[in-house]
Amino acid sequence: MLIALGDRKAKAVRLHEGLKVTPHRALVLGPVLAQVWRPNPGLVHALAGVLGNCTVPQARGSAPPMRETKAGRPECIACATRPDLTDWRRIGTALGQAALPPKKKPDAVDAWVALAAARHGSAVIFTSDPEDISAYLAVLNPPDVHVQAV
Repeated sequence: MLIALGDRKAKAVRLHEGLKVTPHRALVLGPVLAQVWRPNPGLVHALAGVLGNCTVPQARGSAPPMRETKAGRPECIACATRPDLTDWRRIGTALGQAALPPKKKPDAVDAWVALAAARHGSAVIFTSDPEDISAYLAVLNPPDVHVQAV
C-alpha cells in the first residue's frame, strides 16, 4: 500500500482518503516503512503526507493510533503493547507453515503485518501481495481480518 501511495496510484489514494474518517488511524509498522522509505525527494514528500494520517505504533513523532473524540482520545491496546515472545513465536510458526505461492520465500515483515492485523481484529490489510499475506493469515487463523489488493 505504501508503495502504491508513494506512486500516487488512484486506487490507493482513494482507499487512504476513506481511512481518514475511521476512529483508528491506518497502521504502518516500522519495518514496513523501512522497506519502502528511500532518499528520493518525490517519494519522501508523498510518504510524509500519507504518514501524517497514519500511526507507526510506539514510534516517537508518530500520530497516536486513535483519533480524538468528543469524550477524549481512547487508547488502542494492540498499538500500545509491544510484541512479546509469544508473538514472535507465532510469527516464526507462520513463516514455517505458510503455504506461500511458488517462488516466494518467507518474509518476516509480511508475517508481522498479518499478526498485527490479527491482534487488532476486524482489520483490513491493503497490500500488493495478497497471496503472501493470506498465507500467513491462514496459519494465524484470526476471526475477522480481510485482505484487499492494491
